[in-house]
Amino acid sequence: MAGDCTWRKSSYSGGDDVDDDCVEVAFAQVVRVRDSKNAAGPELKFSVEAWRAFID
Repeated sequence: MAGDCTWRKSSYSGGDDVDDDCVEVAFAQVVRVRDSKNAAGPELKFSVEAWRAFID
């Protein structure tokens, strides 16, 4: 499932240092969020409506 979308790193995430906080988001049929330091790890998934409410 990880290969079927494009992940984008948050502009608020730290640099390329392994110890920096990094969040990535992917927009597919649902909005997917993961820790970029653990790309194979768990993801949070949100409906588009829930994501928009969170952003607002």
